[in-house]
Amino acid sequence: MRLDPTDIQIIRWLRKNARISNKELAAKVGLAPSSCLERVRRLRISRVLTGYHADVDPDAVGIGLQAMVAVRLTRHARSEVESFQGHLESLAEVVTIFHVAGANDYLVHVAVRDASHLRELALSAFTERPEVAHIETQLIFQHTRNHELPVYLAYEED
Repeated sequence: MRLDPTDIQIIRWLRKNARISNKELAAKVGLAPSSCLERVRRLRISRVLTGYHADVDPDAVGIGLQAMVAVRLTRHARSEVESFQGHLESLAEVVTIFHVAGANDYLVHVAVRDASHLRELALSAFTERPEVAHIETQLIFQHTRNHELPVYLAYEED
């Protein structure tokens, strides 16, 4: 799907506040509400907009510790990579999974109750896996998320 400048504006406003009313969004991007609603529908159908979320205070839900776990796999066979990826996706403590290039194969953001929970997770969910050769855990002292995803518009010369 080709995005135009109005689509980009809609995406930027929704990234800032996904609960904005259609009427308010339409006013901010200079469209009639019906046109704005149709554009948002088209962005969802084409999978440009893939979902909405709520930010949650970690302390309020019992998360006292967050960490990044760097994982090096024993082999890079497709079956082992897919098996490990599926395992990560099944873990409630996993916030985000990054399959990366470089010395490590994965960076995994985890959220746990406390240090004991992190230790148990590292042992049971990572080091006991046959695909895992090495892990390194780094504690996260502060986590700030940038809600503004850079959106680039490709122009074609006519």
